[in-house]
Amino acid sequence: MSERTLTAGKAPAEPLRLMYRVYKYALPDVSAELESLRQRAERIPDPELRTQALSSMKEKRFHCQGGSVYAIADPASRKVLIPLIVALQTISDYLDNLCDRSTSLDADDFRLLHRSMLDAVDPDAELTDYYALRTERDDGGYLHHLVRTCQRQAAMLPGYSAAQPEVSRLVGLYGDLQVYKHIAKDLREEKLLAWWELHRREYPELRWNEFAAATGSTLGMFTLFAAALDPALTPERAAEVRRAYFPHVCGLHILLDYLIDQEEDREGGDLNFCNYYSGTAEAAQRIGEIVQRAREDIRRLPEPGFHRMIVEGLLALYLSDPKVSGQQDVRSVSRKLMRRSPLTRLFFFMNSVVIRRIRA
Repeated sequence: MSERTLTAGKAPAEPLRLMYRVYKYALPDVSAELESLRQRAERIPDPELRTQALSSMKEKRFHCQGGSVYAIADPASRKVLIPLIVALQTISDYLDNLCDRSTSLDADDFRLLHRSMLDAVDPDAELTDYYALRTERDDGGYLHHLVRTCQRQAAMLPGYSAAQPEVSRLVGLYGDLQVYKHIAKDLREEKLLAWWELHRREYPELRWNEFAAATGSTLGMFTLFAAALDPALTPERAAEVRRAYFPHVCGLHILLDYLIDQEEDREGGDLNFCNYYSGTAEAAQRIGEIVQRAREDIRRLPEPGFHRMIVEGLLALYLSDPKVSGQQDVRSVSRKLMRRSPLTRLFFFMNSVVIRRIRA
Protein backbone atom coordinates (compact mmCIF):
# COMPACT_ATOMS: atom_id res chain seq x y z
CA MET A 1 0.00 0.00 0.00
CA SER A 2 1.78 3.14 -1.19
CA GLU A 3 1.97 6.52 0.51
CA ARG A 4 0.77 8.11 -2.71
CA THR A 5 -2.43 6.04 -2.57
CA LEU A 6 -3.05 6.96 1.06
CA THR A 7 -2.73 10.68 0.50
CA ALA A 8 -4.83 10.82 -2.64
CA GLY A 9 -7.59 12.58 -0.70
CA LYS A 10 -10.27 9.92 -1.08
CA ALA A 11 -11.87 8.80 2.16
CA PRO A 12 -11.07 5.16 2.92
CA ALA A 13 -13.92 2.71 2.51
CA GLU A 14 -12.06 -0.37 3.77
CA PRO A 15 -11.15 -1.11 7.41
CA LEU A 16 -7.46 -1.81 6.74
CA ARG A 17 -6.93 1.49 4.96
CA LEU A 18 -8.79 3.42 7.67
CA MET A 19 -6.86 1.86 10.53
CA TYR A 20 -3.56 2.40 8.70
CA ARG A 21 -4.33 6.12 8.65
CA VAL A 22 -5.44 6.05 12.30
CA TYR A 23 -2.10 4.62 13.44
CA LYS A 24 0.06 6.61 11.01
CA TYR A 25 -1.59 10.03 11.23
CA ALA A 26 -4.41 10.39 13.74
CA LEU A 27 -2.95 8.97 16.94
CA PRO A 28 0.46 10.71 16.64
CA ASP A 29 -1.07 14.06 15.66
CA VAL A 30 -3.64 13.94 18.47
CA SER A 31 -0.91 13.07 20.97
CA ALA A 32 1.13 16.07 19.85
CA GLU A 33 -1.85 18.43 20.16
CA LEU A 34 -2.81 17.13 23.60
CA GLU A 35 0.77 17.31 24.86
CA SER A 36 0.91 20.98 23.91
CA LEU A 37 -2.40 21.61 25.66
CA ARG A 38 -1.29 19.63 28.70
CA GLN A 39 1.76 21.84 29.10
CA ARG A 40 -0.48 24.91 28.90
CA ALA A 41 -2.97 23.43 31.38
CA GLU A 42 -0.20 22.77 33.90
CA ARG A 43 0.34 26.54 34.07
CA ILE A 44 -3.29 27.32 35.01
CA PRO A 45 -3.09 29.38 38.23
CA ASP A 46 -6.36 28.23 39.82
CA PRO A 47 -5.81 24.75 41.31
CA GLU A 48 -9.36 23.50 40.68
CA LEU A 49 -9.42 24.65 37.06
CA ARG A 50 -5.95 23.18 36.55
CA THR A 51 -7.04 19.84 38.05
CA GLN A 52 -10.12 19.59 35.85
CA ALA A 53 -8.28 20.63 32.69
CA LEU A 54 -5.58 18.01 33.20
CA SER A 55 -8.07 15.36 34.26
CA SER A 56 -10.26 15.92 31.20
CA MET A 57 -7.31 15.32 28.87
CA LYS A 58 -6.09 12.27 30.73
CA GLU A 59 -9.41 10.51 31.28
CA LYS A 60 -11.14 11.46 28.02
CA ARG A 61 -8.26 11.30 25.58
CA PHE A 62 -10.10 8.74 23.46
CA HIS A 63 -12.75 11.36 22.59
CA CYS A 64 -10.11 13.31 20.66
CA GLN A 65 -8.68 10.13 19.18
CA GLY A 66 -12.11 9.09 17.91
CA GLY A 67 -12.93 12.53 16.54
CA SER A 68 -9.67 12.65 14.64
CA VAL A 69 -10.97 9.95 12.27
CA TYR A 70 -12.78 12.72 10.38
CA ALA A 71 -9.48 14.48 9.78
CA ILE A 72 -7.90 11.50 8.04
CA ALA A 73 -10.59 11.05 5.41
CA ASP A 74 -8.18 13.34 3.53
CA PRO A 75 -4.79 13.17 5.31
CA ALA A 76 -3.53 16.24 3.44
CA SER A 77 -6.08 18.36 5.35
CA ARG A 78 -5.40 16.96 8.79
CA LYS A 79 -3.19 19.90 9.84
CA VAL A 80 -6.29 22.08 9.66
CA LEU A 81 -8.82 19.61 11.05
CA ILE A 82 -6.97 17.85 13.88
CA PRO A 83 -6.15 21.03 15.86
CA LEU A 84 -9.78 22.14 15.35
CA ILE A 85 -11.29 18.82 16.43
CA VAL A 86 -8.93 18.40 19.40
CA ALA A 87 -9.50 21.96 20.62
CA LEU A 88 -13.31 21.77 20.40
CA GLN A 89 -13.45 18.33 21.97
CA THR A 90 -11.11 19.49 24.74
CA ILE A 91 -13.40 22.43 25.49
CA SER A 92 -16.32 19.99 25.66
CA ASP A 93 -14.53 17.57 27.99
CA TYR A 94 -13.11 20.33 30.20
CA LEU A 95 -16.50 22.00 30.65
CA ASP A 96 -18.14 18.64 31.33
CA ASN A 97 -15.67 18.13 34.16
CA LEU A 98 -16.30 21.62 35.51
CA CYS A 99 -20.07 21.11 35.49
CA ASP A 100 -19.95 17.56 36.86
CA ARG A 101 -17.78 18.66 39.76
CA SER A 102 -19.14 22.17 40.04
CA THR A 103 -19.21 24.12 43.28
CA SER A 104 -22.61 25.48 42.12
CA LEU A 105 -25.78 24.26 40.40
CA ASP A 106 -26.32 27.55 38.63
CA ALA A 107 -27.88 27.17 35.17
CA ASP A 108 -26.66 30.64 34.18
CA ASP A 109 -23.10 29.67 35.09
CA PHE A 110 -23.31 26.51 32.97
CA ARG A 111 -24.85 28.47 30.09
CA LEU A 112 -22.06 31.06 30.17
CA LEU A 113 -19.37 28.39 30.28
CA HIS A 114 -20.83 26.74 27.18
CA ARG A 115 -21.05 30.03 25.35
CA SER A 116 -17.34 29.40 24.79
CA MET A 117 -18.24 26.51 22.47
CA LEU A 118 -20.64 28.68 20.47
CA ASP A 119 -17.94 31.34 20.17
CA ALA A 120 -15.38 28.71 19.22
CA VAL A 121 -17.33 27.70 16.10
CA ASP A 122 -17.92 31.32 15.04
CA PRO A 123 -14.66 32.82 13.72
CA ASP A 124 -16.06 36.35 14.13
CA ALA A 125 -17.26 35.99 17.73
CA GLU A 126 -15.82 38.21 20.45
CA LEU A 127 -14.45 36.39 23.48
CA THR A 128 -15.81 37.10 26.94
CA ASP A 129 -15.20 36.07 30.57
CA TYR A 130 -16.79 32.62 30.54
CA TYR A 131 -16.06 32.17 34.27
CA ALA A 132 -17.83 35.36 35.36
CA LEU A 133 -20.53 33.52 37.35
CA ARG A 134 -18.30 31.14 39.31
CA THR A 135 -15.73 31.32 42.08
CA GLU A 136 -12.85 29.66 40.19
CA ARG A 137 -11.91 32.07 37.39
CA ASP A 138 -8.18 32.37 36.76
CA ASP A 139 -7.21 29.83 34.09
CA GLY A 140 -4.32 31.87 32.73
CA GLY A 141 -6.03 32.22 29.36
CA TYR A 142 -6.47 28.46 28.83
CA LEU A 143 -10.11 28.49 27.67
CA HIS A 144 -9.58 31.58 25.51
CA HIS A 145 -6.65 29.80 23.86
CA LEU A 146 -8.86 26.83 23.00
CA VAL A 147 -11.60 29.09 21.62
CA ARG A 148 -9.15 31.07 19.48
CA THR A 149 -7.60 27.86 18.16
CA CYS A 150 -11.03 26.68 16.98
CA GLN A 151 -11.83 30.05 15.41
CA ARG A 152 -8.50 30.19 13.59
CA GLN A 153 -8.73 26.65 12.24
CA ALA A 154 -12.40 26.91 11.26
CA ALA A 155 -11.66 30.08 9.30
CA MET A 156 -9.22 28.05 7.17
CA LEU A 157 -11.99 25.76 5.92
CA PRO A 158 -13.01 27.05 2.46
CA GLY A 159 -16.66 26.01 2.80
CA TYR A 160 -17.14 26.96 6.44
CA SER A 161 -19.54 29.86 5.83
CA ALA A 162 -22.06 27.31 4.53
CA ALA A 163 -21.42 24.84 7.35
CA GLN A 164 -21.32 27.26 10.29
CA PRO A 165 -25.10 27.63 10.85
CA GLU A 166 -25.46 23.85 11.07
CA VAL A 167 -22.43 23.52 13.36
CA SER A 168 -23.79 26.28 15.60
CA ARG A 169 -27.17 24.56 15.71
CA LEU A 170 -25.60 21.37 17.04
CA VAL A 171 -23.39 23.26 19.47
CA GLY A 172 -26.45 25.13 20.75
CA LEU A 173 -28.29 21.87 21.43
CA TYR A 174 -25.18 20.47 23.10
CA GLY A 175 -25.04 23.49 25.42
CA ASP A 176 -28.74 23.14 26.28
CA LEU A 177 -28.19 19.54 27.31
CA GLN A 178 -25.20 20.38 29.48
CA VAL A 179 -27.21 23.03 31.32
CA TYR A 180 -30.24 20.83 31.97
CA LYS A 181 -28.34 17.68 32.94
CA HIS A 182 -26.14 19.46 35.49
CA ILE A 183 -28.65 21.57 37.42
CA ALA A 184 -30.22 20.41 40.71
CA LYS A 185 -31.26 16.76 40.50
CA ASP A 186 -34.90 17.46 41.35
CA LEU A 187 -35.15 19.86 38.36
CA ARG A 188 -33.25 17.94 35.69
CA GLU A 189 -35.96 15.66 34.34
CA GLU A 190 -38.59 18.41 34.35
CA LYS A 191 -36.34 20.75 32.34
CA LEU A 192 -35.26 18.02 29.93
CA LEU A 193 -38.86 17.02 29.23
CA ALA A 194 -39.91 20.65 28.65
CA TRP A 195 -36.96 21.05 26.27
CA TRP A 196 -37.98 17.88 24.43
CA GLU A 197 -41.46 19.30 23.86
CA LEU A 198 -39.87 22.05 21.76
CA HIS A 199 -38.28 19.48 19.43
CA ARG A 200 -40.36 16.31 19.47
CA ARG A 201 -42.33 17.06 16.30
CA GLU A 202 -39.12 17.12 14.30
CA TYR A 203 -38.02 13.72 15.62
CA PRO A 204 -41.21 11.64 16.09
CA GLU A 205 -39.30 8.33 15.96
CA LEU A 206 -37.33 9.19 19.10
CA ARG A 207 -38.10 9.16 22.79
CA TRP A 208 -37.04 12.12 24.90
CA ASN A 209 -34.03 10.35 26.40
CA GLU A 210 -32.80 9.39 22.92
CA PHE A 211 -33.06 12.95 21.64
CA ALA A 212 -31.21 14.22 24.70
CA ALA A 213 -28.49 11.63 24.15
CA ALA A 214 -28.10 12.67 20.50
CA THR A 215 -27.52 16.30 21.47
CA GLY A 216 -24.55 15.22 23.60
CA SER A 217 -22.48 14.05 20.63
CA THR A 218 -19.82 16.11 18.86
CA LEU A 219 -19.63 13.79 15.83
CA GLY A 220 -22.08 15.85 13.76
CA MET A 221 -19.90 18.91 14.31
CA PHE A 222 -16.79 17.06 13.19
CA THR A 223 -18.34 15.69 10.02
CA LEU A 224 -19.49 19.21 9.14
CA PHE A 225 -15.93 20.44 9.62
CA ALA A 226 -14.79 17.79 7.16
CA ALA A 227 -17.57 18.72 4.72
CA ALA A 228 -16.41 22.35 4.90
CA LEU A 229 -13.14 21.38 3.23
CA ASP A 230 -15.19 21.63 0.02
CA PRO A 231 -15.24 25.25 -1.24
CA ALA A 232 -18.42 24.43 -3.18
CA LEU A 233 -20.36 23.39 -0.07
CA THR A 234 -23.82 25.00 0.00
CA PRO A 235 -26.06 25.66 3.01
CA GLU A 236 -28.52 23.09 1.64
CA ARG A 237 -25.84 20.43 1.38
CA ALA A 238 -24.54 21.27 4.85
CA ALA A 239 -28.05 20.74 6.21
CA GLU A 240 -28.14 17.34 4.51
CA VAL A 241 -24.85 16.40 6.15
CA ARG A 242 -26.18 17.45 9.54
CA ARG A 243 -29.36 15.39 9.05
CA ALA A 244 -27.29 12.35 8.03
CA TYR A 245 -25.62 12.40 11.46
CA PHE A 246 -28.20 13.95 13.74
CA PRO A 247 -30.05 12.41 15.45
CA HIS A 248 -29.29 8.74 14.77
CA VAL A 249 -25.49 8.47 14.45
CA CYS A 250 -25.12 11.02 17.25
CA GLY A 251 -27.74 9.25 19.35
CA LEU A 252 -26.04 5.89 18.92
CA HIS A 253 -22.73 7.43 19.99
CA ILE A 254 -23.98 8.73 23.33
CA LEU A 255 -26.43 5.91 24.12
CA LEU A 256 -23.53 3.46 23.87
CA ASP A 257 -21.53 5.70 26.18
CA TYR A 258 -24.36 5.74 28.72
CA LEU A 259 -24.95 2.01 28.28
CA ILE A 260 -21.51 1.07 29.53
CA ASP A 261 -21.55 3.70 32.30
CA GLN A 262 -24.78 2.56 33.98
CA GLU A 263 -23.21 0.97 37.04
CA GLU A 264 -20.80 3.87 37.51
CA ASP A 265 -23.64 6.41 37.21
CA ARG A 266 -25.86 4.52 39.64
CA GLU A 267 -23.10 4.61 42.24
CA GLY A 268 -22.54 8.32 41.65
CA GLY A 269 -26.22 9.23 41.48
CA ASP A 270 -25.72 10.67 37.99
CA LEU A 271 -28.35 10.94 35.28
CA ASN A 272 -28.11 8.14 32.69
CA PHE A 273 -30.37 8.10 29.64
CA CYS A 274 -30.25 4.31 29.30
CA ASN A 275 -31.91 3.96 32.70
CA TYR A 276 -35.17 5.18 31.13
CA TYR A 277 -35.61 1.90 29.26
CA SER A 278 -37.73 -0.73 31.02
CA GLY A 279 -34.97 -3.33 30.86
CA THR A 280 -32.29 -4.97 28.76
CA ALA A 281 -34.69 -6.24 26.11
CA GLU A 282 -36.09 -2.78 25.44
CA ALA A 283 -32.65 -1.16 25.53
CA ALA A 284 -31.33 -3.65 22.98
CA GLN A 285 -34.39 -3.17 20.77
CA ARG A 286 -34.33 0.63 20.83
CA ILE A 287 -30.56 0.98 20.39
CA GLY A 288 -30.67 -1.65 17.65
CA GLU A 289 -33.33 0.37 15.80
CA ILE A 290 -31.18 3.49 16.08
CA VAL A 291 -28.21 1.54 14.68
CA GLN A 292 -30.29 0.60 11.65
CA ARG A 293 -31.52 4.17 11.12
CA ALA A 294 -27.93 5.42 11.42
CA ARG A 295 -26.80 2.98 8.74
CA GLU A 296 -29.61 4.15 6.47
CA ASP A 297 -28.94 7.85 7.08
CA ILE A 298 -25.27 7.76 6.12
CA ARG A 299 -26.11 6.30 2.72
CA ARG A 300 -27.11 9.83 1.70
CA LEU A 301 -23.55 11.07 2.16
CA PRO A 302 -20.74 11.05 -0.39
CA GLU A 303 -18.41 8.11 0.30
CA PRO A 304 -20.91 6.28 2.53
CA GLY A 305 -18.46 3.43 3.05
CA PHE A 306 -16.30 5.70 5.22
CA HIS A 307 -19.25 6.78 7.37
CA ARG A 308 -20.51 3.19 7.65
CA MET A 309 -17.17 2.36 9.26
CA ILE A 310 -17.79 5.17 11.77
CA VAL A 311 -21.03 3.49 12.82
CA GLU A 312 -19.40 0.06 13.13
CA GLY A 313 -16.43 1.65 14.89
CA LEU A 314 -18.72 3.16 17.53
CA LEU A 315 -20.14 -0.26 18.31
CA ALA A 316 -16.65 -1.71 18.51
CA LEU A 317 -15.20 1.07 20.64
CA TYR A 318 -17.87 1.00 23.31
CA LEU A 319 -18.73 -2.69 23.35
CA SER A 320 -15.04 -3.59 23.73
CA ASP A 321 -14.73 -1.46 26.85
CA PRO A 322 -13.73 -3.40 30.00
CA LYS A 323 -16.76 -1.93 31.78
CA VAL A 324 -19.01 -4.20 29.72
CA SER A 325 -17.72 -7.46 31.18
CA GLY A 326 -18.54 -6.42 34.73
CA GLN A 327 -22.21 -5.62 34.08
CA GLN A 328 -24.50 -8.56 33.31
CA ASP A 329 -27.29 -6.41 31.86
CA VAL A 330 -24.87 -4.53 29.63
CA ARG A 331 -23.29 -7.79 28.45
CA SER A 332 -26.74 -8.98 27.42
CA VAL A 333 -27.45 -5.85 25.38
CA SER A 334 -23.95 -5.98 23.92
CA ARG A 335 -24.37 -9.55 22.69
CA LYS A 336 -27.66 -8.67 20.97
CA LEU A 337 -26.16 -5.65 19.26
CA MET A 338 -23.11 -7.63 18.14
CA ARG A 339 -25.30 -10.28 16.53
CA ARG A 340 -26.85 -7.57 14.35
CA SER A 341 -23.53 -6.06 13.32
CA PRO A 342 -21.44 -7.15 10.30
CA LEU A 343 -18.09 -8.85 10.50
CA THR A 344 -16.23 -5.57 9.97
CA ARG A 345 -17.24 -4.68 13.52
CA LEU A 346 -15.08 -7.53 14.78
CA PHE A 347 -12.08 -5.97 13.05
CA PHE A 348 -12.74 -2.61 14.73
CA PHE A 349 -13.39 -4.39 18.02
CA MET A 350 -9.87 -5.81 17.97
CA ASN A 351 -8.32 -2.47 17.04
CA SER A 352 -10.30 -0.69 19.77
CA VAL A 353 -8.73 -3.03 22.31
CA VAL A 354 -5.26 -2.24 20.91
CA ILE A 355 -5.86 1.54 20.96
CA ARG A 356 -7.17 1.33 24.51
CA ARG A 357 -3.92 -0.36 25.56
CA ILE A 358 -1.87 2.31 23.80
CA ARG A 359 -3.50 5.08 25.81
CA ALA A 360 -3.40 3.14 29.09
